[in-house]
Amino acid sequence: MNAHIFIAGSGGIGHAVGLILAESKVLKATVYFGDVSQQAIDSAIRFVTEGCTQVLDIHGVLMPYEGSNDIMDQILTKCEIILDCLPGSQAPRIAGLAKKHHCHYANLTEYVQETKDVIEISKDADTAFVLQTGLAPGFINVLAHRLYEDFCREFGVEVINSMHMKVGAISKNAPSPHYYAFTWSPIGVATEYLKDAEIVRNFKKMKVPALSGLERIIIDGDEYEDNFTSGGAADFPDAFAGKVKDLDYKTLRYPGHYQWVRNTMSTIVNNENKIKALENIMLENIPSVEDDIVVVYASVEGKDASGRLRRKEKSYKIFPSVVGKKRLRAIQSTTAAPLCEVAYMLLTHQWKGTILQSQLSTSDFLNGPFVTAIYGKYE
Repeated sequence: MNAHIFIAGSGGIGHAVGLILAESKVLKATVYFGDVSQQAIDSAIRFVTEGCTQVLDIHGVLMPYEGSNDIMDQILTKCEIILDCLPGSQAPRIAGLAKKHHCHYANLTEYVQETKDVIEISKDADTAFVLQTGLAPGFINVLAHRLYEDFCREFGVEVINSMHMKVGAISKNAPSPHYYAFTWSPIGVATEYLKDAEIVRNFKKMKVPALSGLERIIIDGDEYEDNFTSGGAADFPDAFAGKVKDLDYKTLRYPGHYQWVRNTMSTIVNNENKIKALENIMLENIPSVEDDIVVVYASVEGKDASGRLRRKEKSYKIFPSVVGKKRLRAIQSTTAAPLCEVAYMLLTHQWKGTILQSQLSTSDFLNGPFVTAIYGKYE
């Protein structure tokens, strides 16, 4: 299967998406890397070229900071798909270009308002717009949905007590006082720590402040703490209305990290841009690392037809992996693989308009060629 694919954003995730597509055995892609930085484009092309073991067809497109330009418009007319790896604030702009040029579109962002804006843009589109399809939101939601399907089928029910989704992109080691190291976007971390989270309690959707639900959990014998953060629940609070009594998404960290964040937040004055202020403080104190781990946990719990309490759960611990001749960090591969899987699904399904995480086929997604290469086959 041949396709022309435009990757908007040539950072770490864009690098990984390009390499995974270039190495694919099921999809032969002509790849266009777009970015506002020629240096970032050159870096992405060099990374994929050095890492790929197959014949390449790869190009770069210098993007303007706003709108588009003639070269970008010419390229997009050739493309079937835009994969948006830019900051979430850019999602409405790129989605608008996808609609204009009749491209399918898929993005990664956990930003809530921008997601609503893209849904509005895509309502009457003649192509499909798959939203929030990275790791979290993304893979974690499809995994939780599959557990719900399995639970209902096995135990003969349609309504359950709880659905919990948890993901942590963490470092292998985490010294005090912050017990953390950056493995992905600092601005993304600051944003999810400060914007409200959507949850369901007693069948009612509500917003709660981020970092207001601190708990501890043991996963595969290792202890973590988790807390509410924004965006990871995707469309599930609406999609499972009346079906799940309590539903939430939380971010996993090593014990002690959230107390450091709470102490740090107390030093920020109210009239500051709190997201930017927190990002700056974290960048001053927390290093970035390459040796990372991604921990994924989902569970559904409820009573079977006889009234006995049951739980189904699934967890993953994913380390850096080699794709082609390059090593990808865990956060790169676990985020890029779901996006590539959706690109493949867009080419093999007759979809139009908005496609949300709850609408994806759990079997096609979890057992697709790109997801299984990183997460393994779902069993």
